[in-house]
Amino acid sequence: MELIINSMPNKGVEIALMKDKQLVELHQEQGSNQFAVGDVYLGKVKKVIPSLNAAFVNVGYEKDAFLHYLDLGPQFSSLKKFTKGVQGGKQNAADLSNFKTLPDINKHGKIKEQMATNMQIVVQVAKEPISAKGPRLTSELTLPGRYLVLVPFSNKISLSQRIKNEDERERLRRLMQSIKPPKFGVIVRTVAENKKVAELDSDLRDLVERWNILYENLKTAKPPKRILGELDKTSTILRDLLTPKFTNIYVNDEEISSEVKRFISNVEPDKENIVKYVKTDDIFDQFQVHRQIKASFGKQVNLKSGAYLIIEHTEAMHVIDVNSGNRKGGVKNQEENALQTNLECAHEIARILRLRDMGGIICIDFIDMQDRANQRKLHESLKEAMKDDKAKHNVLAPSRFGVIEITRQRVRPVTNITTSEKCPSCNGTGTVQAPILITDEIENNMRYLIDEYKLNYLRVVVHPILESYIKRGFWNSMLRKWRRKFNIKVDVQGSGSVEFLENHFYSKEGEEITV
Repeated sequence: MELIINSMPNKGVEIALMKDKQLVELHQEQGSNQFAVGDVYLGKVKKVIPSLNAAFVNVGYEKDAFLHYLDLGPQFSSLKKFTKGVQGGKQNAADLSNFKTLPDINKHGKIKEQMATNMQIVVQVAKEPISAKGPRLTSELTLPGRYLVLVPFSNKISLSQRIKNEDERERLRRLMQSIKPPKFGVIVRTVAENKKVAELDSDLRDLVERWNILYENLKTAKPPKRILGELDKTSTILRDLLTPKFTNIYVNDEEISSEVKRFISNVEPDKENIVKYVKTDDIFDQFQVHRQIKASFGKQVNLKSGAYLIIEHTEAMHVIDVNSGNRKGGVKNQEENALQTNLECAHEIARILRLRDMGGIICIDFIDMQDRANQRKLHESLKEAMKDDKAKHNVLAPSRFGVIEITRQRVRPVTNITTSEKCPSCNGTGTVQAPILITDEIENNMRYLIDEYKLNYLRVVVHPILESYIKRGFWNSMLRKWRRKFNIKVDVQGSGSVEFLENHFYSKEGEEITV
């Protein structure tokens, strides 16, 4: 597995997870990403709705966030007491050793018993704002680390069910009992299996330090206010995904490369050398990630065999239609051909769900098969293909109409990337400005920038088709003409991430210059 981190000036960071050179996950981090899953806020209750057994809370988003009674968590009374004590100056330390926890709240209680309008409460984002809905909140705080998750006001020790060895489970349980701070619970993650005491203890100390930061910020906070942010997307992904299967991490930004190396040296010191700095403006072009994005995010997704998927998105659900197309299966009967096409598409669908982060209800209309054994085989194959998906999901057996339904945890908006390009000159009428006129416009902009900023170097980023046109010929290419005319070093670079008539100008230092 490989991780490719693409840093784009003024646009944030894109992170691609590759498995066998195939794109399986794509994450985009905007520098000012607000209301991310895991962020902790001091909010103010705006409305208590007894009929929903829920409340709407102001955390600073344009729409009030939703908090259901079932998401308050058993220790909600203790959290309320702690919040009040910190803000009133009575709770003088983040340490909970001397804090007297209150009994758990009633699992079947009513929201109006626990909160009232204008009350200040500490909440954590459980789901990012999606469509017309505000964030979904929880008051059961959890602070995730590399190996452990810290749960304040709880004494429970929970272990990942993927840790099967009973001796190891007992070792981890005893170890956590001896090192965890009082009044804190701990969830042991799968990656903690067979880890040394020093590594687990270091991770626990980091989490306690994050709790201390939350405490310090809470002392002076006025709602709505974020009092503890999640790690940046890059560190979060490394924390959650880094396994011995990783072979390379490619980064095109020296500062991010150093940060990633520092992060890995803390958690996996022997893997620091897998981080490689690649000096390029768009590393996704170099590793053909843009090409895979374009092929995977459209309404139609084509498979190498000739089969294809049609993917539709509505407010309520996603619908996927499986088509054999011109697939050459080399099999004699229709039933076997349908099975082979369905099995191939099942693996591709599992990848697409993870890549696009599609959540909610997904209905898949596979090609009809009469044999019940083949339907069971397809169902098992789809479940197996989704095993690597960390989002909670449930795959139902095929219905009598051959439709398989999947529910997949939705915590953030589905990744939506436009794969078709609309010409900015014709607005989709089918005719575009002649290339010679486009290049005249670029040349005029270059003349202005060179005169205005006294440049001795200029890099122009354009669509790959336009790049070919500008570099066409050797002695008499347009690029050579520009170099002679302006008497400076001019470079022209094609990028699959820009549209046909789009162009950008950069200085020698790599800073974008706007006309």
